[in-house]
Amino acid sequence: MSSRYLLLLSLSFFFQAFHSSPARAQKAAKSPSGDIFVDNKGVLRWQKTRQEVALFGVNYTAPFAYSYRAHQKLGVNVEQAIRQDVYHLARLGVDAFRVHVWDVEITDTAGNLLENEHLHLFDFLVNELKQRGIKLILTPIAYWNNGYPEKDSGTGFSSIYSKGEAYTNPRAIAAQERYLTQFLNHRNPYTKKLNREDPDILAFEVCNEPKYHQPEAQVTSFADRMAAAIRVTGCRKPVFYNISENPDVYQAILNAKVDGLTYQWYPQGLVSNHTLRGNFLPYVDQYPIPYRTDARFRSKAKMVYEFESADIIQPVMYPFMARSFREAGFQWATQFAYDPMAIAYANTEYQTHYLNLAYTPAKALSLLIAGKAFRSVGRGQSFGRYPQDSVFGNFRVSYRLGLSEMNSPEEFYYTANTGTAPRQPARLQHLAGVGSSPVVRYGGTGAYFLDKLAPGVWRLEVMPDAVAIRDPFEKASLSKPVTQISWNEQPLVLSLPDLGPSFSLRALNERNSYEAHTTDGRTTVRPGVYLVAASGKSTIAFTPRTIFNHGELRDFAAPKGFIFLEGPQQQVRHTAPAQATAGQPLRITATISGLLPTDSVFLVAQHYYGPTRTLPMTTRSYANLEATVPAELLYPGQLRYWLVVKKGAQALTFPGGFSGQPRDWDFAHNEHYEVPIVAAGAPLPLFQASRDQERIEAHGLAPMSWTDYVTLPDGALALRLVQGPPRPNQPDATGPAASLRAFFGDKLAGRTTDLAGFTTIVVRARSSQPNASVSLTLTTKDAVAYAAPLALSTEVREIRLPLSAFRPAALLLMPRPYPGFLPLHYQAPGAGSLKVAEAEVLHLTWDAASVTGSPASVDIESISLQ
Repeated sequence: MSSRYLLLLSLSFFFQAFHSSPARAQKAAKSPSGDIFVDNKGVLRWQKTRQEVALFGVNYTAPFAYSYRAHQKLGVNVEQAIRQDVYHLARLGVDAFRVHVWDVEITDTAGNLLENEHLHLFDFLVNELKQRGIKLILTPIAYWNNGYPEKDSGTGFSSIYSKGEAYTNPRAIAAQERYLTQFLNHRNPYTKKLNREDPDILAFEVCNEPKYHQPEAQVTSFADRMAAAIRVTGCRKPVFYNISENPDVYQAILNAKVDGLTYQWYPQGLVSNHTLRGNFLPYVDQYPIPYRTDARFRSKAKMVYEFESADIIQPVMYPFMARSFREAGFQWATQFAYDPMAIAYANTEYQTHYLNLAYTPAKALSLLIAGKAFRSVGRGQSFGRYPQDSVFGNFRVSYRLGLSEMNSPEEFYYTANTGTAPRQPARLQHLAGVGSSPVVRYGGTGAYFLDKLAPGVWRLEVMPDAVAIRDPFEKASLSKPVTQISWNEQPLVLSLPDLGPSFSLRALNERNSYEAHTTDGRTTVRPGVYLVAASGKSTIAFTPRTIFNHGELRDFAAPKGFIFLEGPQQQVRHTAPAQATAGQPLRITATISGLLPTDSVFLVAQHYYGPTRTLPMTTRSYANLEATVPAELLYPGQLRYWLVVKKGAQALTFPGGFSGQPRDWDFAHNEHYEVPIVAAGAPLPLFQASRDQERIEAHGLAPMSWTDYVTLPDGALALRLVQGPPRPNQPDATGPAASLRAFFGDKLAGRTTDLAGFTTIVVRARSSQPNASVSLTLTTKDAVAYAAPLALSTEVREIRLPLSAFRPAALLLMPRPYPGFLPLHYQAPGAGSLKVAEAEVLHLTWDAASVTGSPASVDIESISLQ
């Protein structure tokens, strides 16, 4: 990237930043403080009050590795970026922070601590977290080098010793002991405290995701030495140790002299390279630990050091995960990893994760709601199994609505449009949302927060609009934005009892002079922080410097809209329907960012070489537009179409963002969208190997299994599931060998009037071995699964399965949950008969076979409804 590009890019991110005074005022902390201990029943308790600990938050990595390098590449002030991100974490109610410190960047090969920029920034981060009331558990040893996703450049002891050597090589062990001693005795120049004595650093997890094998005695000995290296410094804080990464030697950790055990949860795996779609709530319905009745387990505290609903943008997973953690007895849980705002536009830091208040507002608010759930649900408390537990306590989660919600007398939070009314509107103290509710109607897509300061006086914080313009989980690059930020003035209607219809807004944050008055509850607002006061209410007691939430009322941080130096400001996200039914009107929707109120958008639709219509697109909500193609254009054949944005006399045509319009004589671009128009009885493809490679999940599940693409004798492309012979001394595989998962819910959209007429599933496939054990499962929006056996031959042929042959079955949880001891199946209760209009996901599952010679395989070309 050019230096000009980088300069403009970095300027665009930090147009708005809250001002921090040298000594930021604090309001009285409501959260517990001080040291913690583990009682004789394995319960974490506060030293002063003896109350149970329940803390929930994130990992965050700006001082280290790729995150640090990306900030440097963009010319971003890392301290300023950290301050802004920590403010957002506090805004989301985070009270727990964990990170595996990249020891490779702050040590030499002998384990000596190095005073450098990474350590300086980490100390700065610790201080910022403390000022915002956020507690820490630190993992001093990461075992990672610092390269991912780039080349390694770290030079500490983890650069020369592998994970396997770390607990067996005497020099590696000595380096780790030396480092732990120096790290715990390091004095933070900002807090003036040693790490081991800082009351806000509650505990230490020795090392991140070690790699062990038999014999167990050697593992226990190493864990004991590391714990001793911490305690010999005089540190009396609890010592935690990872147990979930090495299930084969879990007893070695149960036998170790440590106070707590650490776990992670990636319920549908990692790195699918595209957004996962469908109902994944059964994947996070419970977290059963196999040895949970073991007395050694019960005597130790439990911590989740990392969790994430990877490759999922739906804002419904975190509250369920928080509830399941509490049922399993966890008292600490920290998501991995919160994206720094400066680089979240491209989601380049671990692209399988994506969480940031500005860029993923609904998912961020689901984290806020999850934190509330984690702290309010009792340790060990159960609400039953999904879907009975979709409503628990003050919380509701709905996959169909894309909604997580908390509704208590004093707090009301939601991640999408909701019709739920606050339980007691007059008692509300805090409200946050994305979308609209009975008490707030908002036209933007960013998050907003309302906090009551006094009767009739509220603090309103509004984030800019965020519009997803690409799949955030594809291969990432700093030059490839996935979410666009726009600063717009949006309509706002407040219906809060103590405000009434007549109130005023006055800006509090810097560089914001916006004011508004209303007598009917309706106004407009732009991003920023405001004092909202009912008519006649005195606000003299509230100034921008007034103490609020461990900071000040004026605190605000948000990225400015991204500057696109190449191509148009408008960005279009649209996928053409898979098919359309002949003779039926077709609704086409698109997301178009960067539009101004004076812009207009049209859909130019043409039956290939036939009639053409120019149709105005109407706005459903900010950046979401739609138009309906009339039935007269939808006779059997092909519809091709373009989206045209008109800005005065200028026109831009998508796909491509080209100047001009498709009907101009000199519009020389061939790019267009297209959709087949088929007769009502035509087959509807649910999976096609030749077209769906980038939108499916295909995995080998058993040892020595994998997937590939091959051509069949007629030249058609097929997905191949492969199982090879077991290696020597490898146990026989049990359960499924491999599986194809494909979401097809969107493919039904253009054929809704035909669905009732479909009677059969047709699979075109073959197997290298006769009598292969293969089944096909269809899963509904409510995660109810229906399966039928699939009889394959060694020749490619069509297998016809009547829909009446599908019976209620267990749902295979694939991509496979991690850790591996978690359930692999979910059985929905009370399933009725299959309704194809409710189905949206298919699984083709191949059970493990005995393979003695060449690898066995199953080839799938297509699956369709007829």
